[in-house]
Amino acid sequence: MTAACIMVLGTTSGAGKSWLATALCRYYAAKGYRVAPFKAQNMSNNARVVPTPTGEWGEIGSAQYFQALAARAIPDVRMNPVLLKPEADTRSQVVLMGQVSQALTDMPWRGRSEHVWPAIQSALDALRAENDIVVIEGAGSPAEINLHASDIVNMRVARHAQATCLLVTDIDRGGAFAHLYGTWALLPEEERRLIRGFVLNRFRGDPALLSPAPAMLEAMTGVPTVATVPMFWHHGLPEEDGVFDDRTSASGAVQTTVAVVAYPRISNLDEYQPLKNVPGLRLVWARSPADLAAADWVILPGSKHTSADLKWLRERGLDQAIQAHVRAGRRVLGVCGGLQMLGEALIDPHGIDGNAPGLGLLPLVTQFEPRKVVQRTQAAFADDLTGPWECLAGLKAQGYEIHHGHTQVHPDMAASGESSVVALRSLFKDQPLGWHDGQGRVMGVYIHGLFEDPAVLQALFGASAPTMDGVFNRLADHVSASFSTHWLDAWLASRPST
Repeated sequence: MTAACIMVLGTTSGAGKSWLATALCRYYAAKGYRVAPFKAQNMSNNARVVPTPTGEWGEIGSAQYFQALAARAIPDVRMNPVLLKPEADTRSQVVLMGQVSQALTDMPWRGRSEHVWPAIQSALDALRAENDIVVIEGAGSPAEINLHASDIVNMRVARHAQATCLLVTDIDRGGAFAHLYGTWALLPEEERRLIRGFVLNRFRGDPALLSPAPAMLEAMTGVPTVATVPMFWHHGLPEEDGVFDDRTSASGAVQTTVAVVAYPRISNLDEYQPLKNVPGLRLVWARSPADLAAADWVILPGSKHTSADLKWLRERGLDQAIQAHVRAGRRVLGVCGGLQMLGEALIDPHGIDGNAPGLGLLPLVTQFEPRKVVQRTQAAFADDLTGPWECLAGLKAQGYEIHHGHTQVHPDMAASGESSVVALRSLFKDQPLGWHDGQGRVMGVYIHGLFEDPAVLQALFGASAPTMDGVFNRLADHVSASFSTHWLDAWLASRPST
């Protein structure tokens, strides 16, 4: 049996494709269907570690990871066969079927398409063969006419799967009907026929005021507006593509302010979503020293280009602000690239990331290696943690690693007996995954996803965040209430014959 394919396209980036696809994954899974998500190519520095067909660990975009959880499926690399991880404005690392491909990374953008299409097609066909429904997400807009000839993520996928396509637009931005019509009009006729419904997302106001525009648009295109989805604040789903919510509101009276330094190549920022849901916690995305002034915590998150982000941080005086934060006895946590920044130096003999002096807050040195560490991890915090981190002493945690660098205590400091700063140790390989400064103020860890571990969140803040399962259910209820169930169920009958 070949799965029915429902594809979510957008008039622009940020229109709500990922959000809607996640909701549809849970809606159909809740009805008892076998569901899988799919996005042929994603561009994001938010990645998760999942199994590969060969039994190794690989990377996919975080959006497809969460969509798989919403679909009650086991995430695997076939759900996002190509992942582009931006390292600079004009350069991205290419991950194919979960593994970094240097050959594709070095290849010109337009030249990659035919090289990666066989893997995309094979992955999609395998998912179609194993499931009742595949919910496919497009990228950007399908009407980018400069890219149409080399398209591997929008209409080429739609044609291959003969997918039922929804075109979603963000009406809160304005110009929604022009965006919908213009996108439809720029598509070739054979591709227009695949567009089965328009979706107005993030609507605020009286729906009656939309009339007669939906009817007029249908008269011009033959495509009905099948849903008007109301704005849904604080839905709990992590943001995608490095675009994050700058709102700093907290639920209830603010008791703790956490500032995450938002450097240009920030990665895996989705792991901080649980902090936005903790009562009494105010999350701030910091780009200047003023943003750190009132912070109880400072977090240096992951980075796709550690040395460049460290340079950016220094240019803005954030290095001095972080030093002052530590002198005031307040906490600093570095995660992955943030851990590397906290050390004495970054050493790059292979041209992976770049050499740079560190912030000198931990007695560590990091050397970048060609082999990328990609794995899920279980670890335990040291029993002798003191100060602000004492609440984590002896606690077991789980998460994932994605990094090039290998970090160890600075040799001179190790020789002087300062090697007893291990804060976190892997349970798999009995190797250090985290260090602290001995006074309990500064800690750095390689493990991503700590705040997604309920035990860690409870120990640090005495609180819990809503479960992702609850988030998925609310999304599905919110979206399905905006559609006629006739549409959502009738589309399943469009499964192509095989």
